[in-house]
Amino acid sequence: MLLDTFPATRNAALSRLIQFAPRAGHAYASGRNIDPGPEQAGAVSKLSPYLRYRMLTEQEVVGAALGRHSLPAAEKYVQEVLWRTYWKGWLEMRPSVWTQYRQERDRQLDSFPNARAIRSAEAGETGIEGFDDWARELVQTGYLHNHARMWFASIWIFTLRLPWALGADFFLRHLVDADAASNTLSWRWVAGLQTAGKTYLATADNIARFTNGRFVPKGLATIATMPADVTTPALRPLPQAAFFDAHKPAYLLVTPEDMHPESVFGAPAKIIGASILVDPETLWGDNARAFVAATTHDVTERVSNAFKCPTALLGNLDAAALITQARAAGAEQVITSYAPTGPVADALCRIAPILAAEGVPLFQVRRAWDENFWPHATKGFFPFKENISKILKEMGLSR
Repeated sequence: MLLDTFPATRNAALSRLIQFAPRAGHAYASGRNIDPGPEQAGAVSKLSPYLRYRMLTEQEVVGAALGRHSLPAAEKYVQEVLWRTYWKGWLEMRPSVWTQYRQERDRQLDSFPNARAIRSAEAGETGIEGFDDWARELVQTGYLHNHARMWFASIWIFTLRLPWALGADFFLRHLVDADAASNTLSWRWVAGLQTAGKTYLATADNIARFTNGRFVPKGLATIATMPADVTTPALRPLPQAAFFDAHKPAYLLVTPEDMHPESVFGAPAKIIGASILVDPETLWGDNARAFVAATTHDVTERVSNAFKCPTALLGNLDAAALITQARAAGAEQVITSYAPTGPVADALCRIAPILAAEGVPLFQVRRAWDENFWPHATKGFFPFKENISKILKEMGLSR
């Protein structure tokens, strides 16, 4: 069912984008909050898995929307795409929030006294209308409407009084578009930890309205009691972008963080070989793993055609295996698209010193999209939003 809903090829993603672009204006703005149910057509694009793994890029998607609509007309959709960019930039300048989340998750897994309540919530057996349906839908399909994700998180935290970090973990283990930044920071936002004192409290009226009356849950919390405070660390500068030597033969590493390297590495790169990473250690659950595994043939074919080089699969992010493949190709360096804060970035950080010591240094190359937008993710989304129009014009995407 997962791959029926989200065919794992770039051509399928492009086809869905082409079909959606005419609806990225008023149709999206007026219907985006409505969750009609998993079997019903809705106003949202359902492009999130393709954006998550960058089979489609944010620039392509925004460009397609603005090719059919003015920026004011498509503003809500453009902002929705840029929330993903904002979350990544925000976390990139505060990577210890990711570390804090993992520590809190592990602590709660070890010490939370009511494991039965967690099992009931994850199985959709709480008796709360809507919530139980979304729990089952998530496990079965790997996807939830964004509004349903917010309602679910709110009920988990404030009605069921369960640890937010374990709810975020439940999402990461089942979402096909599971993403460290978007997921972690969205759960923090609902809980009132992301924007100090600002929580999101789901109400029965709101749920009934935006599910077209499918669900009218009873007994929801009426007061949002915040979890124990989690200190947000101070801002740190963005890591410097890497510059590889375009004259030296390079080995390309493709990770699930960016599966369209053709739009990152152009003619200057002297790519003589490539590895496609299908690494279960850098993905959380079966749905994400199944989707990425299903992309392997498509990505391999595209990389081979784009760079005219042999490609290989890399079962996990093992430094020795990567060094062997790079040396066999005659490469003097390994290049890859920049991995934002998360498990792939953690894995690259572990192997980079090993590659450097063996004389095959690793260079992570950041996209222009991220270079342009991430520096503005220093505060909340609304200050970030003020820069969107200017940056899009500078990138030639908006008039």
